[in-house]
Amino acid sequence: MGILNVTPDSFSDGGAYRDPDAALARGRAMVEEGADLIDVGGQSTRPGAGEVSLEEELRRVLPVIRRLAQAIRVPISVDTSKAEVAARALEAGASIVNDVTALRGDPEMVSVIARAKAAVILMHMRGTPRTMQQAPRYREVVGEVLAFLRQAASGALAAGIDRSRILIDPGLGFGKTLAHNLALLRACGRFLEEGFSVVLGPSRKSFIGAVLQAPIPDRLAGTLACVAHAQRCGAHIVRVHDVRPAVHLLRMLQAIDRAPCGSA
Repeated sequence: MGILNVTPDSFSDGGAYRDPDAALARGRAMVEEGADLIDVGGQSTRPGAGEVSLEEELRRVLPVIRRLAQAIRVPISVDTSKAEVAARALEAGASIVNDVTALRGDPEMVSVIARAKAAVILMHMRGTPRTMQQAPRYREVVGEVLAFLRQAASGALAAGIDRSRILIDPGLGFGKTLAHNLALLRACGRFLEEGFSVVLGPSRKSFIGAVLQAPIPDRLAGTLACVAHAQRCGAHIVRVHDVRPAVHLLRMLQAIDRAPCGSA
């Protein structure tokens, strides 16, 4: 999943794709690089980020989604927690809602998704983007995140969203310390046991910077290590800024896995 932020303040590429022409070009380029999905977001969810108005979020995402839907052949996801944004984005050509609040942010969201027969990514987050990194604590992070996602998925099923259209995301970097993020990555297989497709979003995040003592531009190698781990543990989707290197890494791993043992 290629990340397309159409915001002025996202932590990694804020402002680069605010112009719809630039966003369209980047979306098309990521598909050419091998992206299987494009995730369009008009509300930054970086640590400390504040809310934007409904009108502003719609202004940012709808022109981009409309144009992408006409230009690319891969599914489009809208990264939002507002039901009205989700509804309008689905009408414009998106088919997935990536909700960092796991349907808690807007009481109308679940019915919007169910009526549209869209897919939904349910992500775990402790607090809000503004508060989530203020000393997050867990008794046992993997178990608590699993329990939260299990409950969120049960609510989605009860509302009429088909199991095949529900994806779960442990929310790397969203209300977690370095130790929490590493524990969740290591336990990736436990999330697969829930029977839903699993999404991981490690790209350029601060926990990689903490391990490697690397600023955002130097976190590609750390991101790719996380992508390789995600592939090995069986995750279904990795959400990345750097599509081409991630695709090359995954193709190389797949080629190795398919190679026969012994000499030809």
